[in-house]
Amino acid sequence: MGPTLLLYFGLTIYPLLRTFYNSFFVLPTVNVEKFVGLENFRQIFAGDEVIWLAVRHSLIWSIGSSLLEIPIAFLLALALYARVPGERVFRLAWFAPMLLSYVVVGPIWLWIYDYDWGPIDVALRAVGLGGLAHPWLGNLTTALPALIVVTTWMFVGFNMVVFLAALHSLPVAVIEAAYIDGAGWWRTVRFIMVPLVWSTAAALTVLCVIGKMKQFALVYVMTKGGPLWSTETVATYIIKRAFQWKTVDLGYPSAVATLWFLATLIVTLVLIRVFHRRQQLEF
Repeated sequence: MGPTLLLYFGLTIYPLLRTFYNSFFVLPTVNVEKFVGLENFRQIFAGDEVIWLAVRHSLIWSIGSSLLEIPIAFLLALALYARVPGERVFRLAWFAPMLLSYVVVGPIWLWIYDYDWGPIDVALRAVGLGGLAHPWLGNLTTALPALIVVTTWMFVGFNMVVFLAALHSLPVAVIEAAYIDGAGWWRTVRFIMVPLVWSTAAALTVLCVIGKMKQFALVYVMTKGGPLWSTETVATYIIKRAFQWKTVDLGYPSAVATLWFLATLIVTLVLIRVFHRRQQLEF
């Protein structure tokens, strides 16, 4: 395991520790650093309005995606588990977006959301609902929900496959006994399948929240945080503050990254605790 641990330390542990270290300094250049203690953290809470917008958007994204991805994925898995006609085609079609990178997905959905010739607005005009057509990514209200829809489209297939594996691992005798007792399909799903796959749903929810709290690539490809910060996330703000703005300081964005790492860790532990307690009460 030596080579693997060496790579993990060099590419993960060391950058993490270096970020913690940098958060206590002002780093105007690579070779000059000035120790400022907790000053960078004080500035975050003192008057940086953009970072709090980014935090709000990241939290909305993580919560909204979880509420969309997990139920939709479970319903799709149920459809495949019930062997609907054309299940092989649906299995491939629903999982395929997961295989695409953000660099490919971004331009595809930029075309879909295009106001002039995107299929969404074209379809709205075709059915007489042209008043609802508008630039989805150019509107302050719809830009963030539009990106949430994209990530849901991308990752719902992964969650579906995991749910499908969990459903196939359920004890057949229990399900058959429910049918014999006259439970019916939906009562079997509600009272048998859902409780048995609850731990899987909990794990997928935690993964979904963690993934969306560090969302960067899709925002950078499609909106770069605009319009007017309406899709700015913590990750995009850190990158901009560290490498794109003319502040030339790695200390402050390192402090933001440190706090966000701790916040993500706390949220993850709380979710694990809540789901674990719910599972104990369930059984």
